[in-house]
Amino acid sequence: MMKKLAVAVATASTLSFANMAHAEVYDTAIGEMDVSMTATLATDYIWRGQSQTDGVGAIQGSLDIAHESGLYIGAWASNIDSEDFGGSSVEIDYYAGYGGVITDDITYDLSWTTYTYPKNSEIDVEEALASVSLYGFTLGAKYAYDPQSQLYTYIDYGFALPYDIGLGLHYGLTDTKDPLDGVSGDEKYGDWAVSIGKNMLGLDVALMYSDTDLGDDCGYSSKDSCDSNFTLSVSKTL
Repeated sequence: MMKKLAVAVATASTLSFANMAHAEVYDTAIGEMDVSMTATLATDYIWRGQSQTDGVGAIQGSLDIAHESGLYIGAWASNIDSEDFGGSSVEIDYYAGYGGVITDDITYDLSWTTYTYPKNSEIDVEEALASVSLYGFTLGAKYAYDPQSQLYTYIDYGFALPYDIGLGLHYGLTDTKDPLDGVSGDEKYGDWAVSIGKNMLGLDVALMYSDTDLGDDCGYSSKDSCDSNFTLSVSKTL
């Protein structure tokens, strides 16, 4: 049960290849607690197909705590490009949620996340997530409701290859058109990624190819932020 809950925490985190199986399990007066800390070095920080560091490297870290009931909380941080984030050079995300198990092959996750940017709190974002995972597929939706309304829907598929290599496929659709808030603009784009990962010498090593269909219509200061990208990351979970 705790392993499945840990997978739900990893799904909520940006660190998709963080191996939560290495987390420590503690018996407490209120039940088993699963505690994990992860540090990552990456050649880029890709978020929905777009670079958040203007193509330079990223140092990232997370702390996750999950209860055997399915409840979990966590925090994640990374450096970002200050020019694109109003002078803020760090992003810190806080999240809480509930991961449930329906069968051995079907799980679900409900969570809330706040993306914070020190030095520029005006661009902090609140977001709700719901997803279901079944037979290797994950279908999910994220709705950002403050300060800008935005719906992100995605489908992921992961499976094991020979030699303990994991392969992940991803497609996501960002849509800022929100008639509930009377927004008339139609800003929509797709992103996709293919990732391979393997645990070597206690480290989770991943290589990801990502791209978008934005073309020249990129919201960042550098068009390179939305170009296709190969990202290499190395993570260690304690």
